[in-house]
Amino acid sequence: MANLLFYKNPVPLNKNDHKDKKISSLGQSFMFARETNSVILAGVEFSEAAKEYPIVFTQAGDKVVPVALLGLRNDENLFVDANGGWNGRYIPSFIRRYPFVLAAAGETGQQAVCIDDAFEGFNDDEGEPLFAGEETAPILQQAMEFLEEDQKQHLRTVAFVERLRDNDLLMSLNAKVDMVDGQQFGLTGLLAIDEKKLLQMPDDKALQLFRSGELSWIYCQLMSLGNMGKMVDRIAARIAAAE
Repeated sequence: MANLLFYKNPVPLNKNDHKDKKISSLGQSFMFARETNSVILAGVEFSEAAKEYPIVFTQAGDKVVPVALLGLRNDENLFVDANGGWNGRYIPSFIRRYPFVLAAAGETGQQAVCIDDAFEGFNDDEGEPLFAGEETAPILQQAMEFLEEDQKQHLRTVAFVERLRDNDLLMSLNAKVDMVDGQQFGLTGLLAIDEKKLLQMPDDKALQLFRSGELSWIYCQLMSLGNMGKMVDRIAARIAAAE
């Protein structure tokens, strides 16, 4: 899964090239994510995300990352409706940060605040300005603070996943999905936490997970798998609406 997914043309923001740029309708439409069936999730999001989405782990390059499943089939997001609204109570931060993102820029690869140049609300005429003279305007300042906190949480999540791997707590999850019309299809290449191995951990390592607050993340992930059935219900409802 590509880290930038629905970002078509992220460009570094700077006050020289973008001094007159504005943002309009920020966050009002999620059509940009309508074909995105999963997004990377930070551990701190697990408690809210687990109420609606199945949370699993998947391979992303040489890393393993937790993701929220937004759909069970390719190019399908079951939470974006026909009008671009988000049909769910919790919106993952990966979605909420759009059109802004931290991305490597230039030859040094240093991370910079970028914006998707293809975002239709990025324009010269309408909306809130990104810059006020030499200073960043409030909307950009808020986006930068959001991205900074988001990055901190994802780095914490990277360390969490490494602890899971070091303790051999991840196992393959091969789920079979039964559709209402009798069809079946499998979900492969996914990982989940192995509760049996968790219960066999030495006391000192289990205590470390408890003290870090990450034990709750683990049980949120395990409980979230019960949302698979709700995803099937969403598919059925979408099929019925299209008939």
